Amino acid sequence: MNDLRVSAAPFSQQKVIFKRKHNWLMTWLYVGTFGSFIGFAAGLPLLIKNNFEAQGHQATTYAWIGPFVGALMRWAGGRLSDRIGGARVTMLSFAGMAAAPAVVIFALPSDGDQGSFWAFLTGFLAAFAFSGLGNGSTFRQIPVIFRDQHMRDAEGKGPQAQAAALKQSEREAGAVTGFSSAIAAYGFFFIPAMFAAMAVTNALCLFIGFYATCLAVCWWFYARKGAEAPS
Repeated sequence: MNDLRVSAAPFSQQKVIFKRKHNWLMTWLYVGTFGSFIGFAAGLPLLIKNNFEAQGHQATTYAWIGPFVGALMRWAGGRLSDRIGGARVTMLSFAGMAAAPAVVIFALPSDGDQGSFWAFLTGFLAAFAFSGLGNGSTFRQIPVIFRDQHMRDAEGKGPQAQAAALKQSEREAGAVTGFSSAIAAYGFFFIPAMFAAMAVTNALCLFIGFYATCLAVCWWFYARKGAEAPS
């Protein structure tokens, strides 16, 4: 329903999201979850081909498993978020996403060592699983954040103001969801490009650092006691 409301609303009513701090913060987090999911889906076949094809492992045999796992975990992330809160699940997601690349780094071939394909694949499947979990939880957070903020602003102003605030929150939440998805989709290009442009281990270390910033943002603004927008 939010998507229908947004599609019916003129851009002049949607562009206010660019002034909303939580639009940019949640876009940062969604780049971390969905951007990673779609980027890893594009990058995993490349890494298998470059590092393990000589050992008899074909990318086409395994590349589909990660996106499948991530898609299932997105559903689980939404369900779990309904029970314990989206911010907590997002924190869990980024903690797992920071740990999974470390497994991949140690499993890659290096200095004559053939590496471990099965450890490599396990690490990547964990990254897919946790990114899928975060896809579900961040989508749950967005409408909660905007609804709570608008309803808080309308508190004590009467039913008409509260109804207008709820309608505006739905409009903005839908617009933020669409905007964050569009930006995160660039992960499909940037992650494989990083794997091609630099050492894979260096790229994975950068991802770990990025996930650490996502953890910090989520904890400070959404998950900690007294957070600005608990969700």
